Amino acid sequence: MSRFEPPVKRKNHGRGHSYQDATGARIPGVTTILGNGCPKPALIEWSARKTIEYAVDYWDELAALPVSERIRRLSRARFEHRDAAARRGTEVHQLGERLATGETVDVPDALAGHVDAYVSFLDAWDVQPIELERVAVSYRHGYAGTFDLIAELRHPTVPGRRVVWLLDIKTTESGVYPETALQLAAYRHADYYVDAEGIERPMLPVERVGVVHVRGDGAELVPVVAGPLEHRIFLYVQQVAAFTGLDRDELIGDPITPPREAA
Repeated sequence: MSRFEPPVKRKNHGRGHSYQDATGARIPGVTTILGNGCPKPALIEWSARKTIEYAVDYWDELAALPVSERIRRLSRARFEHRDAAARRGTEVHQLGERLATGETVDVPDALAGHVDAYVSFLDAWDVQPIELERVAVSYRHGYAGTFDLIAELRHPTVPGRRVVWLLDIKTTESGVYPETALQLAAYRHADYYVDAEGIERPMLPVERVGVVHVRGDGAELVPVVAGPLEHRIFLYVQQVAAFTGLDRDELIGDPITPPREAA
């Protein structure tokens, strides 16, 4: 029996968001679960590389600062790059959502390449949106998330046939990471999604799952395996994430002393 009660609500705050059930209880988010429970060895190398690049690029400027300020700047360097990339991804995604519905938009020069690439993708695959930016929830397994797009696309090899895809839009420089399969499996195997009227409906079945990898010089449709096995692995990751969120006092007791022997 689920510990959460429908309906699910998404709460936006700043650049982030969270999910709550009818009682106000917080439902763990898919990306948060993956962030807390899935090892990312490549992220360690990326963090070190970005810190080194920042130190080299700003060597003279850092040299003029007190040591404590240098340390603070270097420790924040990777986050500044990550946050800038996240803002770009959010903006491209928002513009892409409007373009997918046929709306005319004004595109900032800095995003023109990404948006043009996304428009070319929409045209090349004759994308017909079914649902855009919808909350999906699993009360059985206790998680919620927001998928980017369910749409009909041209079949890759059969002329005239169309295929329903569950798609995630990525703008990362380094491509598509394996944990994306777990993210999309969580959405695909959710119990319900919330439609445009705010009504929870059974999750739509899809034939294929993939990522639209949008760059400044083009966009690619990247197939992703997100079946029952990947969903089961996601649930294992969910358990690891729950463990990392436990308070130390729940697991580790106070030191004890040996008993004194009777005189």
